[in-house]
Amino acid sequence: MGEARRIVVKVGSSSLTTAAGGLDADRVDALVDVLAKTRSGGEREIVLVSSGAIAAGLAPLGLRRRPTDLARQQAAASVGQGLLVARYTASFARYGVRVGQVLLTSDDMSRRAHHRNASRTLDKLLAMGALPIVNENDTVATDEIRFGDNDRLAALVAHLVRADLLVLLSDVDGVYDGDPARPGTSRVAEVKGPGDLAHVEIGSAGKAGVGTGGMVTKVEAARIAAAAGIQVVLTSAIHAADALTGGDTGTYFHPTGRRSADRLLWLQHASTPQGSLTLDDGAVRAVVQGRKSLLPAGIAGVEGEFSAGDPVELRDRGGRAVARGLVNFDAKEIPLLIGRSTHELARDLGPEYEREVVHSNDLVVLHP
Repeated sequence: MGEARRIVVKVGSSSLTTAAGGLDADRVDALVDVLAKTRSGGEREIVLVSSGAIAAGLAPLGLRRRPTDLARQQAAASVGQGLLVARYTASFARYGVRVGQVLLTSDDMSRRAHHRNASRTLDKLLAMGALPIVNENDTVATDEIRFGDNDRLAALVAHLVRADLLVLLSDVDGVYDGDPARPGTSRVAEVKGPGDLAHVEIGSAGKAGVGTGGMVTKVEAARIAAAAGIQVVLTSAIHAADALTGGDTGTYFHPTGRRSADRLLWLQHASTPQGSLTLDDGAVRAVVQGRKSLLPAGIAGVEGEFSAGDPVELRDRGGRAVARGLVNFDAKEIPLLIGRSTHELARDLGPEYEREVVHSNDLVVLHP
C-alpha cells in the first residue's frame, strides 16, 4: 500500500459533518492535512471522492434531518455542494494545492462519450497537479441514474483512473466479526476472497445518520474494486494517515481479479436493468459457458419497456438472472425476433435486423 502511486480516497458524510447537518471545519481540515502531506513531492496522485453535499445543505435550508424525497435532497445538494467545495478549496489552499470539482451520474459511466470525457478530465487534472474532488451529481440525478451511494462510485472511479489503491474512510475502523460495540468482537485484518466474510454479519447504518451508505455498501465497493485488481483499505477517517502509508489499520482487501473494460464494470455493478429477456436452455449455455452473443433464435420471452442501448437482464427459464447486457433493439421489436434466425430476419425485415440482440462485448455473466 505504501508504494501506491495513484490513490482514490473516499470519505463519507459522517466523517465531515455533524448529525444536525453542516460541515465540521475541523474534520475537513484534518482530512486535508493528511491528503496534502501524502501527495507532497508530487510522487503520489490522489483523487478524493467526497460525500457530504446533502448533509452540508441541511442546516442552511432549515432542515432538521436528511429528507426522504428526491426533490428536497436535490435542493439540499445544490446548496451544500458549493459549501463543500468551498471548504475544501480553502483548506487545500493552505498547502498551495488546487482542487477541481467533478460531478458524475451513472450515465457518465455507461455512455461512451460521457465516460471518455470523465476519464480525460480526471487524467488532465492530475497531470496539471490539481486534486480532483468527485461527488455524485445529486442536484440533477434521478432515481434511475443514481449510483445510490458514493462507496460504489468510488470503486468505479478507482477503476476509471487506473488507481493502485482505494481507501474507504468512515466512522468505523474496519470490518468486525460482530457488532463492534459488543465485547469480544475483533477486527478482520484482511480479506483474501469473498469466503473470508461468509460468516460475518455486516451492519448497515452509520451512527451519524446523515449518509446513505453503511458497512454493507463499503464492503460491496471493496469487492468491486478488488475484483478489478485494485488494493482496498477500509478504515476510519482518523486512521487515514496509517492507511495511506501502509500501516496496520482497518481491513485490507487483496486484489482478487484483473482489470476489465470500464463499461463492463459499470454494467455489472452500477447499471439498473430496464427489462429482461428470457433465454432458452441453449442460449443460456452459449452466453454463460461459451461467452457468446445473444441471438434472436435463443430468446423465449421479453419483459419491461426499454430502448436500444439500455441494460437488460438475461434470465434462464427459471427466472434466474444469469447475465446482463446492453440490448440492440427496443422492447417493442423483440416479439418480432423471438425464435428466428438472423438470416430469416434479414430476409423478411431488412438487413438492419441481421445482428445480435446483445453483443458479447456488451455483456457480463453474473452466474457462471
